[in-house]
Amino acid sequence: GLGKTLQAICALEKGSLAVCPTSLLANWKAELARFRPSLTVNTYHGPNRALDDADVTVTTYAILRLDLGQLSAREWNAVVLDEAQAIKNPESQAAKAAFALKSPFRLALSGTPVENRLDELWSLMHFTNQGLLGGRRDFDEKLAKPIADGRQDAMVELRKRLKPFVLRRLKKDVAKDLPPRTEVVRTVTLDERERATYDAIYAATKDEVVRLLGQGGSVLKALEALLRLRQAACHPALIPGQHAKTSSKVQSLVDALVTAVADGHKALVFSQWTSLLDLIEPELTAAGIRFSRLDGSTPNRGDVVTEFQGESGPPVMLISLKAGGTGLTLTAADHVFLVDPWWNPAVEAQAADRAHRIGQDKPVLVYRLVSQGTVEERILTLQEKKRALFEAALGDAQAAGALSKDDLLELFS
Repeated sequence: GLGKTLQAICALEKGSLAVCPTSLLANWKAELARFRPSLTVNTYHGPNRALDDADVTVTTYAILRLDLGQLSAREWNAVVLDEAQAIKNPESQAAKAAFALKSPFRLALSGTPVENRLDELWSLMHFTNQGLLGGRRDFDEKLAKPIADGRQDAMVELRKRLKPFVLRRLKKDVAKDLPPRTEVVRTVTLDERERATYDAIYAATKDEVVRLLGQGGSVLKALEALLRLRQAACHPALIPGQHAKTSSKVQSLVDALVTAVADGHKALVFSQWTSLLDLIEPELTAAGIRFSRLDGSTPNRGDVVTEFQGESGPPVMLISLKAGGTGLTLTAADHVFLVDPWWNPAVEAQAADRAHRIGQDKPVLVYRLVSQGTVEERILTLQEKKRALFEAALGDAQAAGALSKDDLLELFS
């Protein structure tokens, strides 16, 4: 919310290409029309897409992969990747396609340049400035591993190399008048049935998972067990074979939303699982709360956002973390509910930033709903540890959180 898109638009000239997630196509088109109305724009998307001589061509990562032949055949004056963490895995098709684009000026925009590992930073820099961080193996051995081990000399070396090529804007520097953001952990107590379900899953998986991980075995098995525990902490009906109309966490959420809406507030509700949003919907209907929804299957995202931002729009928006965690401006909301905590704090911060960004004139409250006595409490602790590593590498950089074997063992301990 600090103007990355606007800054990029100011630098564009005839023959520019902007690549963004599908959810941000409408946003890019609107921002270009608003701030650079003299530029012609071609939205290169949909079944009848065609390249023309527009000043700016806007497309998506999916189309970049599909139409790489056409897009890489041109020499672009500028290429901008928005939400550039989309190429964080250098082996992915999206990253390889981005690397193949031809342009003397390359720009990567991201609020979270490191989401999981320092390798992701290598991928972004390989796109913008190939060779700056050396080859992947060299980078891993000389910088990434030493930084993970806490070596100050490696941290200093990485920052020195990056400094001329990274412009980092912090809210405290740019949006000095932005209202405060307060983060609150809202603790939920599971009822007897929910506790029994959770404890049964924990008992059935803990010993086996710890044994497997101790022997260098299946991380996949551990992640599967962790998923089930996290789902059991949110709603029994997320567990195969279990049925329940509501859950303690959903009831706690709805109670908080009833109060917030009655006081004239608007709220964003984030979950990683659309299946949990499906379970929340009837509870909101029963409570008489109007809501809209934005997830990967929403066709008219721009209309949904415009309606919510309007004064007469619904007071609650249900959002899947993946579809709505980046790029959107939803400053009509001043309450944010993170229903299921994620071990990657950067993703959570991005979600909260949908409301806490330039244009917001009200203090923003961010609630994390955490079920007591569950793995969710340990995830909060893990988030703090993850922040420390990446702040060491990028100064004030936001943290991220791939799960290592040791992390998994700690969650199950």
